[in-house]
Amino acid sequence: MAIILPHGVLFRGAAEGRIRKALIDRHQIEAVIGFPDKLFLNTSIPVCVLILRKNRVASDILFVDASKDFEKLKNQKQLRTEDVKKIVDTVVQRKEIEKYAHLATLDEIKENDYNLNIPRYVDTFEEEEPIDIEAVSREITKINTEIKQAESEFLTMLNELAVTPENKALIEAAKGVFE
Repeated sequence: MAIILPHGVLFRGAAEGRIRKALIDRHQIEAVIGFPDKLFLNTSIPVCVLILRKNRVASDILFVDASKDFEKLKNQKQLRTEDVKKIVDTVVQRKEIEKYAHLATLDEIKENDYNLNIPRYVDTFEEEEPIDIEAVSREITKINTEIKQAESEFLTMLNELAVTPENKALIEAAKGVFE
């Protein structure tokens, strides 16, 4: 059975937590698949699909983060054929794919207090490239030089203007900004 639910059921406590714990302890959750927001017309929140199976022997749970694979339409998102195929292949073959799918053991899930929030199991963190401070400094220096040159050229143009009683205050004010 597959059920579409809001992500909150993966981690909230109270009755939801007790139901989740019972399903996990009975090995009835086979997979948790996370989807992006705006996938359905009637809700803009991200949703997940829980795949449940009765009389299941294995206790592991496959976590799939399919929240980044979609086609963006005007006001919503849509899964492409290749996105659906990737999800189905991953779930059927119970594959581990870095930054996409993880097969968690029951012990791992218990260590997380039965919390099934996908980011606890599928690390999608993308490390940013280090910033080259020397290159940034050179670029800022170059831009500052260009600004000074443009200001100098502007002051030269201001000095070439014919000063009249009507524009004198304006020209002096403009010079004051750049001198």
